[in-house]
Amino acid sequence: MCGEGLPESSDSAKIAVLLTPRGRADALKGEMMPKDTQRPSRTILEGPERAGARAMLKAIGYTDADLSRPIVGVANTWIETMPCNFHLRRLSAKVKEGIRAAGGTPMEFNTISVSDGVVMGTEGMKACLVSREVIADSMELVARGHMFDAMVTLVGCDKTIPAGAMALLRLNVPGVLLYGGSIAAGHFRGRDVTIQDVYEAVGAHSAGLMPDAEFRELENVACPGAGACGGQFTANTMSTVMEFIGLSPMGVNGIPAMESAKDEAAYHVGQLVMELVKRNLRPRDIVTREAIENAIASVAATGGSTNAVLHLLALAREASIPLSIDEMDRISARTPLIADLKPAGRYVAVDVYKAGGIPLIARKLIEGAPGLLHESAVTVTGKTLGEEARAAQETPGQDVILPVAKALKPTGGLVVLRGNLAPEGAVVKISGHERLLHRGPARVFNSEEEAMQAVTHKKIKSGDVVVIRYEGPRGGPGMREMLGVTAAIVGQGLGESVALLTDGRFSGATRGLMVGHAAPEAARGGPIAALEEGDVIVLDINARRLTVELSEAEITRRLSKWKEPEPRYTSGVFAKYAALVSSASEGAVTRPKW
Repeated sequence: MCGEGLPESSDSAKIAVLLTPRGRADALKGEMMPKDTQRPSRTILEGPERAGARAMLKAIGYTDADLSRPIVGVANTWIETMPCNFHLRRLSAKVKEGIRAAGGTPMEFNTISVSDGVVMGTEGMKACLVSREVIADSMELVARGHMFDAMVTLVGCDKTIPAGAMALLRLNVPGVLLYGGSIAAGHFRGRDVTIQDVYEAVGAHSAGLMPDAEFRELENVACPGAGACGGQFTANTMSTVMEFIGLSPMGVNGIPAMESAKDEAAYHVGQLVMELVKRNLRPRDIVTREAIENAIASVAATGGSTNAVLHLLALAREASIPLSIDEMDRISARTPLIADLKPAGRYVAVDVYKAGGIPLIARKLIEGAPGLLHESAVTVTGKTLGEEARAAQETPGQDVILPVAKALKPTGGLVVLRGNLAPEGAVVKISGHERLLHRGPARVFNSEEEAMQAVTHKKIKSGDVVVIRYEGPRGGPGMREMLGVTAAIVGQGLGESVALLTDGRFSGATRGLMVGHAAPEAARGGPIAALEEGDVIVLDINARRLTVELSEAEITRRLSKWKEPEPRYTSGVFAKYAALVSSASEGAVTRPKW
């Protein structure tokens, strides 16, 4: 079992050393940075003609000394709509202290966030993936407008993490991403629980398998405080990605949200960004092809969320690095699953921290076999991934993170399927417990709500393939997650006998044989739009095939009669998104039409 607490060396002094390049702890504390006329902020703040700008900033307390220093934007995704980001004001105060101590001037600004867990299963869920683009756009706009010299992005809930990284890559000024940390596990009748258990309880409750009082008891204890969802769901998957890709210091994101060490880490992140300014180390120097491959390996090794596929494709695009969806499958196939984490495993992110943290995952991969990671990839601390990983300390007796020789599964969980139902690909996560071949009749629904009604009214039977279409990036719009439906299926005891196929997404908490991201989506006339009730669908994981038992002529005949549906939104942000969004196979990013 995982030991209690961390080793003695994991104190504030260790954090300072971790976050300071080459171990030069606090080298810049209190030091004024040299004047640099090439800094972007000089354009907006220097010279007689900029007196108006300085006067405006002096009105809110900035001094001439403040305005002569490097200006560091602190992009905060704090919001009161969820626990994931609720504590970020506390951390931003510490980041700003660190920036000032190291000779910079912080300027904090806020942006939006939408909680996947809160809006799951409703029309509001359509806003979540859309929010990734809005968050990245808003961070970019403020930073370009105010010409910051550097950036720290403070993130928590699922879409804020890739959005913060996308903004850093677009701006390409020295920058650091800090994740607010995981929520503690809830405790229910002698076992640890997460939000995943609540959603699965919805299915059990609807099937009469859980009494009202027990259902409410679970609801009341599952989320005990601030922090992002506790399992290796999307938030913790992307937190892991950010340490492996190098935009977050290794060992820092994994500190739980309410630990005092998180405050210390935030302070030192503020100092670190000033070191990056001094050395002019920029995000695109860090996010290379090798770094992205390391990030994909981290998802595979931890049984991470399929949402990482979308987000890594988006990050690669921002970094101008060609990346195809099939490379996710290739890297996953060579990477063993070594972390025993929910939703399929036993442990949560706090247990990873106690076991030795995200750096220990990297160390186990490096020690396990050559070539699993690119050790020479540089990280935001200035050290390489290999240097950071080899310094990881393991808690004696922990069984959360396993050696490669004792891997839970020889390959990672990300699998890309292709076939006459998904010519551009579809994504499934295989934990090792799912059946690898399923053949069954299609139960076709044109929205998540239709499917949820059928599930809760017990109209889905063993062997069925539940098809939910017109929920893709354009069709939704917004590519909703289907945790409500998938959890209800599992909660009714059908998880081992029913498959699900959608052009939408899945939550990182989803488990079972669930295939998402089917592309082209139905709203673009993809083959999923041709399906009819009772068509026989075959999912063959080993062959990487997703097919319907219809001839190509029949599929073509049906699609020739298909008409593109009217947009669900004709104005506002959803309409803009639907008009500009790309296929899921390209990361569902928005892009100009020219």
